Amino acid sequence: MALGRDVAGPDGVHPSTGEVGEVLVLTFATSAQRAGALVERNIAVNRRQPWNFISGFFEPVFYLFSIGIGVGALLDGTFTVDGQPMSYAVFVAPAMMAQAALSGAMMETTFNFFGKMRFSKLYDAFLATPVRPIELAVGELTFALMRGGAYSAAFLILMTVMGLVESWWGVLALPGSLLVGLAAGSFGLAMSTFLRGWQDFDYVGGVMTVMFLFSGTFTPITVFPVWMQWLIQITPLYHGVELLRGLTLGQVHAGLLVHVVYLIALTIGGLWLAQHRMIKLLLR
Repeated sequence: MALGRDVAGPDGVHPSTGEVGEVLVLTFATSAQRAGALVERNIAVNRRQPWNFISGFFEPVFYLFSIGIGVGALLDGTFTVDGQPMSYAVFVAPAMMAQAALSGAMMETTFNFFGKMRFSKLYDAFLATPVRPIELAVGELTFALMRGGAYSAAFLILMTVMGLVESWWGVLALPGSLLVGLAAGSFGLAMSTFLRGWQDFDYVGGVMTVMFLFSGTFTPITVFPVWMQWLIQITPLYHGVELLRGLTLGQVHAGLLVHVVYLIALTIGGLWLAQHRMIKLLLR
């Protein structure tokens, strides 16, 4: 048998490369359409409950004003990072933007996703159609990205108006925050498939609070013990904070690629695990 020869189909017909490509494009388009249907449903639901969508934006704004500006008024002139004097509000603002992206995405992929999967049985209805678990996961992740992205865009505008963006590199903070939302959303989807009931959200809240407080949001992580720094550096929020802070401060260097690679890897790994777990839970 000659190596590299096309394998014939069931009718003995060899599909051309173009035909295979058309099938792949059609398959992708169909999957995108199915995921889009879930996104459209989520948009329709949130139009009827706009406050649920908007409310998550305000928490990081309150922290920016109370701590970034309030506490910062006591520290300005004395706050330094790596020996460089810096406005404390400028230091805190990109961290709050990263938190806005993370919390917006995780709100959708934890509480809302879990309720649909475990209690309203919405996904059971979807899976009675040709929709596949991976398409459900992509649809939920897409809407989570829209929510986190909306928070981030509004926050970046606020930072710019307040003079807290010190470089034109800050324009890239918006796509950077979308990457943070993707990673956080994928992580949230995967984590939610392991939750047993609403009581487990106490642990979710605890994890999010610890990340918020210790991921370089209010102080450089170098103030903590070395063992604690290692733990901090495996969290998605830390990498999001460092990426956005580097961009808004104009401190762009090759090290930022480490954060980008981490967030991309978490997105891919989280989405794969989420769809694998959804198959196990919903198609058993």
